Amino acid sequence: MTDFVLFDEEFQQIKEVIGRLKADAQAKVVFIVDKNGQQIAAQGDLESLDTTSLASLTAGNVAATDGLAKLIGEKEFPVLFHEGEKDNVYISIVGQRVILVIIFDERSSLGLVRLRVRKATQDLERIFVTIQRKVEEEKERRQEGIDSPFAEITDEDIDSLFRE
Repeated sequence: MTDFVLFDEEFQQIKEVIGRLKADAQAKVVFIVDKNGQQIAAQGDLESLDTTSLASLTAGNVAATDGLAKLIGEKEFPVLFHEGEKDNVYISIVGQRVILVIIFDERSSLGLVRLRVRKATQDLERIFVTIQRKVEEEKERRQEGIDSPFAEITDEDIDSLFRE
């Protein structure tokens, strides 16, 4: 996705999917980050987290792991899992576009998270395909001059504006 544009309708759908994932996986936090480390959407207990740093570090982690994968002849490692004493972090690449991050504790399990992520990933991929289609349609409209507020303005109109 060269142009990342997030339309309100799809943003609401993304929030709904990750909210459902948080509940179904019994996770503490679920969020989506782009591969540049910008947080797109989040659900859960965010007050105690530095989400900006977490998003950046997650993107860096994925980039570093991609480098490791290439070194050993793999295309990528689409799933990363970090197990801690209290909390665990499950990271999944969605449609080679964004990074899905799930933070969970002992109330959940890796198996449950993996199962719920599979369904959520399908839903998110559909949403991102819709976003991509809308971006392409918008580009086509701009190239054709359709719906542009400046499409009907001529050079003469601009000249007459500045003469007055």
